[in-house]
Amino acid sequence: ATPSSRGRPQRYSDLAITTVLVIKRVFRLTLRAAQGFIDSIFSLMNVPLRCPDYSCVSRRAKSVNISFKTPTRGEIAHLVIDSTGLKVFGEGEWKVKKHGQERRRIWRKLHLAVDSNTHEIICADLSLNNVTDSEAFPGLIRQTHRKIRAASADGAYDTRLCHDELRRKKISALIPPRKGAGYWPGEYADRNRAVANQRMTGSNARWKWTTDYNRRSIAETAMYRVKQLFGGSLTLRDYDGQVA
Repeated sequence: ATPSSRGRPQRYSDLAITTVLVIKRVFRLTLRAAQGFIDSIFSLMNVPLRCPDYSCVSRRAKSVNISFKTPTRGEIAHLVIDSTGLKVFGEGEWKVKKHGQERRRIWRKLHLAVDSNTHEIICADLSLNNVTDSEAFPGLIRQTHRKIRAASADGAYDTRLCHDELRRKKISALIPPRKGAGYWPGEYADRNRAVANQRMTGSNARWKWTTDYNRRSIAETAMYRVKQLFGGSLTLRDYDGQVA
C-alpha cells in the first residue's frame, strides 16, 4: 500500500482489507475462515499472493477508508429513508462456557437512503442503538451532494432537526406528522400542509396517497436485500470495525 503518513508503511491497501471484509460477510465466515478461503483460491489459481492475516484485517477494519460510490449520477426524484436493527453476535466461546450467555443483547442501527426509481442505496450509516432515527438523519443525508427533489421517511423523523436539514438542502419533506400534531411557526410549509390535511381528513391516508409517500416501502425492500446478503447480525466486536 502507498504510505500516507510517517512510520512503517502498510503492507496491504484499503482495497485488499475491504475485499476480505466483503467476502467474510457475503459467505458469513469468521476472519480465520475467510483468510483460509482466500488463500485456497490463490492456490487454485496458482497466483503467488497471500491473504492478509486475520489479526491484521481485524485491526485495520477499525480505521480502513471505505470508498462508497454509487454508479449513477444526476438528480434524485424521490429518496426514501428507513432504519433497522442489527444484532451484535459473538461473545467468545470461553465466556459463554464459563459464565453462560447474556440475556441482554447489544444492537446497532443500520440507516439507509434509497433512490425509489433505481432501488439503489445512495447513503448508508451505522449508529449505536441509543441514537434515534432523527438524530442519525443529518449525518446520513449529508453523505450525498446530488440534487434531491423529495425525501420520505416515517413519523419517527417528524422533528425540527430533520425538517431543518431538508430545508437546508432544499429537499421537499414527505414525513407524516404524528397524530394530533400542531402547526410549526416559520418556514415549515411541507409539514404544515400535511398537518392541515390530517386535520381535514382525520388521518394521513389521503396525504400519503396524493404525495406518493407509499413508495417509502422500497426502503424496506432494500433492508431485506441487505439482510439476505450480509445477514442480520454483526460479528466484529469493535464499533469502528462494525461500521466498515
